[in-house]
Amino acid sequence: MDIFALLGQREFLISVLAAVSAAAVVFTFGSSFIVKSEMRDRIKRVALEREKMRAEEMARLRGVAAGDSRNIRRNAETKTYMKTVVERFDLKKAFQDDATVDKLAMAGYRGQGHLTTFLFMRLMTPIIIFVVAALYLLVLAPGGRPLYLNLTYAVGAALVGAYLPLLLLKNTTTKRQASIKKAWPDCLDLMLLCVESGMSVEHAFKRVAKEIGQQSVELAEELTLTTAELAFLEDRTRAYDNLGRRTGLDGVKSVMTALIQADRYGTSIGQALRVMAEEGRDQRMSEAEKKASALPPKLTVPLILFFLPVLFIVIMAPAVIKIMSGPSVSAFGG
Repeated sequence: MDIFALLGQREFLISVLAAVSAAAVVFTFGSSFIVKSEMRDRIKRVALEREKMRAEEMARLRGVAAGDSRNIRRNAETKTYMKTVVERFDLKKAFQDDATVDKLAMAGYRGQGHLTTFLFMRLMTPIIIFVVAALYLLVLAPGGRPLYLNLTYAVGAALVGAYLPLLLLKNTTTKRQASIKKAWPDCLDLMLLCVESGMSVEHAFKRVAKEIGQQSVELAEELTLTTAELAFLEDRTRAYDNLGRRTGLDGVKSVMTALIQADRYGTSIGQALRVMAEEGRDQRMSEAEKKASALPPKLTVPLILFFLPVLFIVIMAPAVIKIMSGPSVSAFGG
């Protein structure tokens, strides 16, 4: 009875509720501190992992540089005269514009050395072609033409040769973009699997770069460079933007834009990759259907030129032979 009387007292109930409230307050603040400490530990682990990846990339790059030190030094020595010519004639003002560096990057040529070589070839290619054409037209095969006409032909060949470096650069860019475009949908699927399995974006790029190399070496190279930029640069949006700029493909640029928006606004990267992967598969299917629909018109000309004549010969040859052999047989018989 004393216990029930104690439970029924107002002072006892107030003290119990006050104790429960104090315990709830302590638990609430304590849990928030625990969550903050766990979050702090997780951020620290991510930072340590990022520093580890950065150290691995630096060690790999230093190893490559140490292994190819002779070749790098040799290339630097052989390209000294190119740099001298470019600086003396100020070829950057003559041939370089805002899109030159991007065009070289799309073709896989990065760095100041490739830019110097490209500018040097823009100057020397027409001169070399002019000398070769003039030597051929004036000495080896004059052909009885006047001197001014041979020189005019040589100048025309030099003008055509001035566009030769641009054509070679465009051809290399087209082949490289075709290889990247072909392997890009599979790359998105692999990246989606990596992100949804719990990997970070840096690990996903690194893993996909290793796996996609068997299908497209160019795409693996770009993803490896993006992995290094994600480890080096403080703002990862710059790494995404650089990947889209180096490839020059609309599909890659749209995916990088989605990743930049997801990183900026805190949305799900997996959801963005899933949507872009579906669009990539649909686009590849539409391109395959487009090629299949264009196949019958392309087969029309070979069919007319090669199949129909043979078919007519097979069908009409027995009748022609019979007609040609009929009168001779009757004459001999008569």
